[in-house]
Amino acid sequence: MVVMAMSLAVSAKADEASEKMHPYRIEAGRNERWWGGYSQLGRKMPFVTSVGGDLATDNKGNISTPFLVSSAGRYVWGYRPFKFTADKDGITIESEDGIKPRVGGKSLREAYLIAAQRHFKSTGKSPARELFVTPQYNTWIELGYDQSQQGVLDYARAIVDNGFPVGVIMIDDNWHRYHGSFSFDGERFPDPRAMVDSLHGMGFKVMLWVSPFVSADSPAYRELAAAGMLLRLSDGTTPAMIRWWNGQSACYDLTNPAACDHYRRGLQSLQDKYGVDGFKFDGGDTYFYSDDMVSFKDDATPTDHLEAWCSLGADFPFNEYRAVYGCAGTPIVARLSDKPCSWDAVSSLIPEMTATGLMGYPYACPDMIGGGEINSFTKESANIDGDMFVRSAWVHALMPMMQFSAAPWRVLDADRAEACRKAAGLHVKMAPYIMTLVGEAEKSGAPIVRTMEYEFPKRGFADCKDQFMLGNRYLVAPVVTSNPVREVRLPAGRWKDDMGKVYKGPLVFSVKVPIDRLLYFERVK
Repeated sequence: MVVMAMSLAVSAKADEASEKMHPYRIEAGRNERWWGGYSQLGRKMPFVTSVGGDLATDNKGNISTPFLVSSAGRYVWGYRPFKFTADKDGITIESEDGIKPRVGGKSLREAYLIAAQRHFKSTGKSPARELFVTPQYNTWIELGYDQSQQGVLDYARAIVDNGFPVGVIMIDDNWHRYHGSFSFDGERFPDPRAMVDSLHGMGFKVMLWVSPFVSADSPAYRELAAAGMLLRLSDGTTPAMIRWWNGQSACYDLTNPAACDHYRRGLQSLQDKYGVDGFKFDGGDTYFYSDDMVSFKDDATPTDHLEAWCSLGADFPFNEYRAVYGCAGTPIVARLSDKPCSWDAVSSLIPEMTATGLMGYPYACPDMIGGGEINSFTKESANIDGDMFVRSAWVHALMPMMQFSAAPWRVLDADRAEACRKAAGLHVKMAPYIMTLVGEAEKSGAPIVRTMEYEFPKRGFADCKDQFMLGNRYLVAPVVTSNPVREVRLPAGRWKDDMGKVYKGPLVFSVKVPIDRLLYFERVK
């Protein structure tokens, strides 16, 4: 009965909102292409087939922003979320604000940079340096819900023993006593401070998984409910129960400044008591929230709740988010959504990462190497496509960040595990250059990972989705299918590949790439 009442209320509000919408059609100019809206539409960008959505209620399970930008130098920006439908012929916008396109130059790059300065200007800060210059290691695939002090330490020691670079280790879901607790489970983590000290002694930084949810009938639930810091049902007093992947829980009302302060102090207490360096902020997806929930902010929308959740992370240099809205230009890490262990997922990484950069989130990470969906790894490791796993690692190698979870030395044979170690080494080698791009992003908001069209406008690269530019210096062409032969498209100029061979562009050619190699080209002046 409660669920039905909530659905009717949401439907009524949606109907009321739709009556206020003002549709506007933007006809595409000759050869004009558009990007933006949702990261998970990356493979459909630039838009050719009919796609879109309602940014007010849906973040497609990952990253969304009220911003669209075109190769002709036009863009659309909304201070509030809007609906859109896009195809090769143009875009239809539905907004209460009567949004119309603006001119921001003559190219994708010019339009993006002007829009960034006008609407989501960089704060001048970036996430912690270690997130970029060293690999990240998440315990999720190896430990699942069986997180433990011994398991975490064993994973860290295996990283070192197998010759992988020491970096940031993330302790995932179920380290705590219950959801909403800021204390470790004492049985599985008998001495968490000693564990963190040991990890620090090995050279690791340490992050903890957190969410906005609170287990019902827990001490935190009772305290927060009494203080009015939880989202409530329409009666205004009863805490709402939200269904999510771990069951049903109450949820912080982060539109309430007191609830934000309480949550922030809880995170800081974890840092003070245990010495952890930062947090992986999970959950917060718009589909968890319904319009009839009562919150501190009147008429709060699902994106209001997600934006409030995202805003917390800017206070912590070591942070990560999977669901993101409304924080373009801020120093938060946007990680692509969990992906299966498949070639299809590998082929999505480049277009989704370049889309994320064009949405105002340069500090991004392409999910976990080999995939982040734990169900993909419940079978015996022999069923994992080793070539796919390694090619995924190579895609990550020249991204702003790279993150392991499934241990290569466990799920792969020795040669393929060595290829993954080599990919991690390349990332560390390229870290100084990546940090120069982080510095650029701090100033201008410029993407670190760039589409070919962004860097080489109006030269026929708009639809090139399987190679990318790392800044303006390196063209990266990973293998993203089971076929080791890939086509490379070089722009005009001189380009030196990873083996030292120099090519003169413009040039299109094919090359067979062995499993232990990433094909990339440095621009030669």
